[in-house]
Amino acid sequence: MSSKPSKKRLLVDFFRVRGAQKIELSDLHAGREELRRHLGAGDRTSLGYIAAVLREVGYEVQYEDAYSDPVMPEAYATCLKGALEFRDLASAEQSLRRIDGIYRDYTQSGDRQGVKFVWALVKKGKLRAQRLAANPRVRESKRKEKEEIARWFQVWLETPDLMAHWLELRKSSHEFRSVFGSEPD
Repeated sequence: MSSKPSKKRLLVDFFRVRGAQKIELSDLHAGREELRRHLGAGDRTSLGYIAAVLREVGYEVQYEDAYSDPVMPEAYATCLKGALEFRDLASAEQSLRRIDGIYRDYTQSGDRQGVKFVWALVKKGKLRAQRLAANPRVRESKRKEKEEIARWFQVWLETPDLMAHWLELRKSSHEFRSVFGSEPD
């Protein structure tokens, strides 16, 4: 029995044949058309997904959007990999604390490039949470949670030094407890 190749395999094979190591927007569109050729015209694979797959296997991809990670040198990419998570309030809080620690390390060492990448990552998180909060296909309780998480990211972007204190106050507020119950673990 023959199994269909995965989207990832189709993309990697397609770009390997093309031979280019530097991928631009037009190449990503060509990759999406290749997927549609194999998977049908209804395939809705995002350019961000295609860019992420290609970066993962070593291509230099010139593309950024709210869903893809910012382009960054390897040392930063390794440090920040997996730092942004917000499947629920608890994971968002843990993620913000981790990101804040990385931010403080970069700030202390005078690494302006690292600080810039941390800010880009938090902005990405805020945008993604806002989009999920606005998506009518997402359960209402999840939308409220994502709206709250987007607020957390916004507060961090505005006042990173106050974030930890603000978050504790926010979680103890009547409004927070009435919407989400007791604070996350």
